[in-house]
Amino acid sequence: MFLEAGQASQVVAAQLDANAGRAEKIAQRLRAQPPRAVVTCARGSSDHAATFAKYLIETRTGVLTSSAALSVSSVYAAQQDLSDVLYVAISQSGKSPDLLAAVQSAKDAGAFTIALVNDTASPLAALADEVLPLHAGPELSVAATKSYIAALAAIAQLVAAWTQDEALTAALSTLPTLLAEAWALDWTPAVERLKLASNLYVLGRGVGFGVAQEAALKFKETCGLHAEAFSAAEVLHGPMALVKEGFPVLVFAQNDESRESVDAMAKGVAERGGDVLLAGAGETGKGVLPALAAHPVIEPILMIQSFYRMANALSVARGYDPDSPPHLNKVTETV
Repeated sequence: MFLEAGQASQVVAAQLDANAGRAEKIAQRLRAQPPRAVVTCARGSSDHAATFAKYLIETRTGVLTSSAALSVSSVYAAQQDLSDVLYVAISQSGKSPDLLAAVQSAKDAGAFTIALVNDTASPLAALADEVLPLHAGPELSVAATKSYIAALAAIAQLVAAWTQDEALTAALSTLPTLLAEAWALDWTPAVERLKLASNLYVLGRGVGFGVAQEAALKFKETCGLHAEAFSAAEVLHGPMALVKEGFPVLVFAQNDESRESVDAMAKGVAERGGDVLLAGAGETGKGVLPALAAHPVIEPILMIQSFYRMANALSVARGYDPDSPPHLNKVTETV
């Protein structure tokens, strides 16, 4: 996990260069034939990348974006009208039967399908209308790291090309260098604070919510630590009742329109006695984890890179093997 997560900067550099032409080709199609909606199709870490895609697509294009319930096609065999819909499947392996069934069903229902997949020889790559390879290379650790970051970068590159967003395109060119810097940031205070924890919340909002989901999953699968991800707004609707003295809360705060509300939520949690760890550029003081200032779409990608190094160290500190979580396999073949 440590070695693979540390490769993210090289992976993204190669990916952005290799996929530029593919992304522009797809973008031209999307501009010429605007989709009436976007549907994402994924599980696990890839579904957290899909959350990032939802917020980015809806805020940058205004196109309604929703996550597919894979069982609708793989278990219930229900027919849907997906004509003029962009269907985005995200997967490291591209082999899970339910994902393949969902993509086939979407094609049959009239959708334009795109696969963001690491294994370009996979059934998913063969099935989709267009492919954006993740270029992450072999990933042997059960815990996805560099392939998740590669999925975020691929989504950002596609949306930047689709919307002809010059600022985001320029920011993406700096992402590989910034990922290397983010990998070197010191989040070890979080290891000490969470070593003996039993439960925690992970909060984010907007494009940062997907990395909060990803962090919560990594706490569970690599550290044996029960973690739940919530929107920094949603946590007020019930979950806040569990926040008592010393309850740990990790907060991701990128510098966009959501920042003020996320900072306010972190302050409120601390006032209730919660043990707040805040990752956000420009913050100082107790409980602050260092983060790099960048384009607001890029900042969550940088924060999850710093998180991965900490999560690996926390896993070891808690006596776990981060590469081989119990009861899990690299390729999960759900039906």
